[in-house]
Amino acid sequence: MELLDQPLAKLAQRIAGATRVFHEHQLDFCCGGKHTLRDAAAARGVDADAVAAQLAKLAELPAGDERDWSAASTAELIDHILTRFHDVHREQLPELIRLARRVEQVHGDREDCPHGLADHLEFMFQELESHMQKEEQILFPMLAAGRGMMAGGPIQVMRMEHDEHGESLRRLAELTHDITPPRGACNTWRALYLGLRTLREDLMEHIHLENNILFENAGRTAA
Repeated sequence: MELLDQPLAKLAQRIAGATRVFHEHQLDFCCGGKHTLRDAAAARGVDADAVAAQLAKLAELPAGDERDWSAASTAELIDHILTRFHDVHREQLPELIRLARRVEQVHGDREDCPHGLADHLEFMFQELESHMQKEEQILFPMLAAGRGMMAGGPIQVMRMEHDEHGESLRRLAELTHDITPPRGACNTWRALYLGLRTLREDLMEHIHLENNILFENAGRTAA
């Protein structure tokens, strides 16, 4: 099947709703977006044919409300990234850190307590804030001004930092049993893990839009 040999990033761009399927099967379409569906599924021990069948059904559906950001202008995409992801991450992480500290304080005697999670989220927030400021102050103004051909260096740095964010997400999964609350988890613990799932999905979508659309288009567009 043709879908099996397509890179995840391309499928995420072409098929509305594909990213939800990839989240369901824990397939990395952002940092690992260059891997084909066949190879990515094999690495995760997932049935590639079953995933392809889900994607094929989605591809047959009429276009919904999801925006095709590959067709947007650079300025529109940057504005979307700033409001939908940069602003949202700055709201998400402080509250997740607070909840994680509360869970560790109250349930620290439990073997399944996510010890070290709050510190890891603090680290993620610091790294992400630094990354976003570099984009806002340096890279995005260059791209918005049509100077994408001159942005190779900053883009390379941002891609490397995206890979580091991907490693942080993998560490997050290790600390939380893949963000699965244990039996008997209190409401705070459950709210924390619900927020962590949202953060993971948002950050992966954020990286996908930058790596696979904004940065790929940077060298092709003029002012």
